[in-house]
Amino acid sequence: DFLFFWGAVFLVTTTLVAFLKKENQELIPAKEETKGITDTYKLLFSIIKMPAVLTFCLLILTSKVGFSAADAVTGLKLVEEGVPKEHLALLAVPMVPLQIILPLVISKYTAGPQPLNTFYKAMPYRLLLGLEFAFLVWWAPKVKHEGGFPVYYYAVVVLSYALHQITLYSMYVAIMAFNAKVSDPLIGGTYMTLLNTVSNLGGNWPSTVALWLVDPLTVKECAGAQGHTCATAAATEV
Repeated sequence: DFLFFWGAVFLVTTTLVAFLKKENQELIPAKEETKGITDTYKLLFSIIKMPAVLTFCLLILTSKVGFSAADAVTGLKLVEEGVPKEHLALLAVPMVPLQIILPLVISKYTAGPQPLNTFYKAMPYRLLLGLEFAFLVWWAPKVKHEGGFPVYYYAVVVLSYALHQITLYSMYVAIMAFNAKVSDPLIGGTYMTLLNTVSNLGGNWPSTVALWLVDPLTVKECAGAQGHTCATAAATEV
């Protein structure tokens, strides 16, 4: 129902834009240096070759390795420990207003000459929250009872997620502000797209690797089956 409703809203609004929005008739001369796909890619390669850009790309590609497991696996592990998926989904609702307000608040601190300072300051706190998430997973079976989980456990989870969102958005807004600041205005779109793409890759590949490593790094014990370690999927099935 949710997807159907917003799908209908999307179709209606885009159709209205198509019929009602009038284009400017006056031709505005292009400010960007590139005019075609070939020129754009040539320009991208020349940007990537710059030593400062190479160093920066290396940093943002590896900066999120430290909290990739906490970000990608915590929710799945909480479900594995018995926390209902629908309860976790409901806990995401209070995060929505926070996610709207945070960029507005953080942008005040990233508007200065050194936007990456916010990025650096938020990183150790986000790493510590990874330990907090590990504690939440460990704590889940300890407080679980027949009726589910106590209210105070959910309160701690919500607070932890809220703090996590603050550190996440501090880093996200800071890196976006830095990319906007260093991009050459003449080729702003091309420059920013490159840096933002690398930044997104830096967040996605560590999460993928973390999810892939969950099974090999998980220690399992088999109850009532001697000689089986449950280390592989076949052994677990047996």
